[in-house]
Amino acid sequence: MSPKITKLNKLQIKGGAQDQRISGFAGLLFGIFAIAAAVGAAILDANGLDDAWIGVWTTGMILIGVYFLFAFKVASQWEKAIVLRLGKFRELAGPGAFWIIPIVDTIPVWIDHRVMVTPFSAEKTLTMDTVPVDVDAVLFWVVWDAEKAALEVEDYQIAIAWAAQTALREVIGQMTLADILVGRAKMDADLQKIIDERTTPWGITVQSVEIRDIVIPQDLEDAMSRQAQAERERQARVILGESEKQIAASFAEASKAYVDNPTALHLRAMNMLFEGLKEKGALVIVPSSAVDTMNLGGLSGIVSMAQNNLPEEE
Repeated sequence: MSPKITKLNKLQIKGGAQDQRISGFAGLLFGIFAIAAAVGAAILDANGLDDAWIGVWTTGMILIGVYFLFAFKVASQWEKAIVLRLGKFRELAGPGAFWIIPIVDTIPVWIDHRVMVTPFSAEKTLTMDTVPVDVDAVLFWVVWDAEKAALEVEDYQIAIAWAAQTALREVIGQMTLADILVGRAKMDADLQKIIDERTTPWGITVQSVEIRDIVIPQDLEDAMSRQAQAERERQARVILGESEKQIAASFAEASKAYVDNPTALHLRAMNMLFEGLKEKGALVIVPSSAVDTMNLGGLSGIVSMAQNNLPEEE
């Protein structure tokens, strides 16, 4: 038996049983009357009264104590009790202390008005593009009409859990995998609307629905990872190409300044050559046309002669 089915069965058993809710104050009253019965019986026996009168006294005190035990009820601040009299709805009792008539009145269920949290999931559900996914979600809801929640549906906790699960499967079947992965906010809103429409007649309103996790098959996850990596590489190449175009455009714009000014071009070439030679061990390859144009051969000869004519250091 799966854990989910076991949990639902426990909820059904809890909802079907009548909760008598014996309060501590009612137990105290029962204890007082029980003590009074015992003490009174001892006093009557000491006075030599008939055993019949002692039995009447003891039985009367015990019955009064039992009445207080089952008639006096206390509901917490967030609770309301559904009181039925001979099977018909009588009133919503609580919060606080109230009285019922034992045997005649029954309390089949206590309604909690706090915000409730119900986790639910949809396993191996096909999306619109036939991809099986596992989706886990959390439902936040509250009972706004205790009478409807008790009388309109057999067990509102079980009902809202199944309504949420079927709504989740319905929404997944109407969306593609891409929409599910990137559109969680829309999915949450759609789920809240669908579930709230189903639970409003039961006196229950849905405050919010939150998708916790979306699990896709491992093979598909690996393929999507490779696709994302390829897309990033493509974008990197596109950015690099755009950068090359911008650099080429800048060079083309700069070349226009040297068209009618060969002296400036020579100075720029010499500056580039000087910058390259500043690094130790640098090797600069200069085209022969540049050597002839800038007269680098003569310039290098003059530099060599100047170095040879330098005085030797002692």
